[in-house]
Amino acid sequence: MISSVRCIIIEDNELDRLVLIQHLKQFSAVTVIGSFSSAEEAVPHLDTPIDLIIMDIELPGMNGIEFRKITRHIPGCIFISSNPQHAADAFEVSASDFLVKPLRSERFSNAMQRLFTFFEMKEKSENFDALTGESVIRIKEGGVISQIKISDVIYLEALKDYTLIITLEKKYCILDSIGSMLQKKDFGSFVRIHRSFAVPRHLIRMKNTNEVELVRQIRLPIGRAYKNNLDFFVP
Repeated sequence: MISSVRCIIIEDNELDRLVLIQHLKQFSAVTVIGSFSSAEEAVPHLDTPIDLIIMDIELPGMNGIEFRKITRHIPGCIFISSNPQHAADAFEVSASDFLVKPLRSERFSNAMQRLFTFFEMKEKSENFDALTGESVIRIKEGGVISQIKISDVIYLEALKDYTLIITLEKKYCILDSIGSMLQKKDFGSFVRIHRSFAVPRHLIRMKNTNEVELVRQIRLPIGRAYKNNLDFFVP
């Protein structure tokens, strides 16, 4: 469990800043070390250790995208905007998540939990190495090597430059993007269904407009840009 996340907020609307602070109060691990109405106000504080930026995209002066380009060393970044069309630009600059105003409590909580998972897995994977071949993945952590059969993988989940490998028994994290993983021949049976998820074709049990259901009633969302990848599935 992550013990401390140092966060700054950049939001030009005072009410929205207060709403964000209120949302963050439910997460004891998060400490808001600065709250600013513009990116320029935050720049002098970048020498302070920061784990997470939560900010609007449409800011006076330097916008959120421009600010993120100079703060890529900060691992966590959640963008907030009233314009959903900014989402693509946000993820181009390594956003952890993109939330649309007005904020919904459940959606914000999901974004934070996903971020905590990323921090935890990033910490654990500092000493991880992974090799694929012969339909297995060998993951080395320190002096311990775990061998996972590709056939035991339920799905892959993207966490920025890391990928979670999900089996029924355990989650593993490796320093490799989901896009890179899917280019390897061992994952030829997987299909990308979302920016964040890829699944083995044979494990899909049900599909509707918004999600697929896998074995064990595991449900995952379908991204709008990936719907055509599932044309092969005919119940």
